[in-house]
Amino acid sequence: MIQSAPASTPRFAARQADQIRTNIRHIGRRQWFLWITAVLVTLLLTAGMASFAIPGLLTEVQDSSFLLSQAMRGLVGLVLLFNVYTIYQQLQIHRIQRQLCDQVEALGKVEVRTEEVYKMAVLDPLTGLHNRRSGEDHLVTEISRSQRYGRPLTILALDLNGLKHVNDKFGHAAGDELIRSFAERLKNVIRGTDLAVRVGGDEFLVLLPECKPEEVRHVLGRLTGLTVGCAERLIEVSFAAGWADYRDGESAAELLKRADDALYVNKRADQEQKLQIVTAK
Repeated sequence: MIQSAPASTPRFAARQADQIRTNIRHIGRRQWFLWITAVLVTLLLTAGMASFAIPGLLTEVQDSSFLLSQAMRGLVGLVLLFNVYTIYQQLQIHRIQRQLCDQVEALGKVEVRTEEVYKMAVLDPLTGLHNRRSGEDHLVTEISRSQRYGRPLTILALDLNGLKHVNDKFGHAAGDELIRSFAERLKNVIRGTDLAVRVGGDEFLVLLPECKPEEVRHVLGRLTGLTVGCAERLIEVSFAAGWADYRDGESAAELLKRADDALYVNKRADQEQKLQIVTAK
């Protein structure tokens, strides 16, 4: 079972950040609406003042100047009050925008840190493949799925040959490059539903749900022929392989042991074959 909490947290943070950005755009639209409303209200109040002023100027009515003065003062007061309200709302909007921007920035930092923690907890730092713990958890999930739906499950164990020799002759940097190149090839030859795991050192594991025997051989065939450049030389990457199909009722440890046993048999057979070739010479 892959640890879902670290994986889901970045997605949740990203959704929150998107929601905040949407709110900021919404506030921006409301801000424009407020400005437009302010302009329209100002124009209407100006028109209202003009409607009071023009008749007073055209007619000679007793106390008309007093009434006009009172009306003008009232309208001017309304205009001032509305402008004060508009400025207050603008200040509030700017404050909220600053707070939302700060929240977006904080969420972005949290997302980056959570992604880093997720990679450290689940992925192998050298190859980018799933690490041993993540692979074993995922294997338990795949076994449960196989038991529930009756679907086949195959695991493939791989072990690189000659890594110690490469480290001793060319240095550990060359050995790391060999491991990275093999891991990259492994990721490219498996399906999207499969899972590649670096168990540790030169050992790898591949979970192959609903995989036929010929498909396992196809994966192995595409893994062969890999060469890595080192110290102006090409090193051919070879490996031993062993695989096992899940048997109903067995545990993850039992399935892994059978795959390891098959890997050991394959490795020992290769060593004996090489020994015979050397002896024949």
